[in-house]
Amino acid sequence: MTEKNQLQYTSFHTIPVETLNPLIDRQFVYGERAMLARLTLRRGAVVPEHSHENEQITYILQGALRFTLGDGRAITVGAGEVLVIPSNLPHRAEALEDTIDLDVFAPPRADWIAGTDAYLRK
Repeated sequence: MTEKNQLQYTSFHTIPVETLNPLIDRQFVYGERAMLARLTLRRGAVVPEHSHENEQITYILQGALRFTLGDGRAITVGAGEVLVIPSNLPHRAEALEDTIDLDVFAPPRADWIAGTDAYLRK
């Protein structure tokens, strides 16, 4: 996307929306060490269980997601709430209502950048 350590200044209004499946749209921007993603999940959307080396911070702008963690815990995260998911923790998410979610990943998700994230494209 950009050269290493290059300043970026943009708006989500100018970043193309990527439709992953009929219920999930995504936009993202990334630098050398972190990624910011905006996901729109329609009610009933499911992000299948997966894990990744990236630490994930999820902030819900609107709506609610129910996360089910690999150890069986379920946590509902609503508007204005934040969930920090450590590296390599299996998790899945379900949109309980139409939801807008901001996710921060460190380091950036190489699979998203390369488009090899098949688990989201079903």
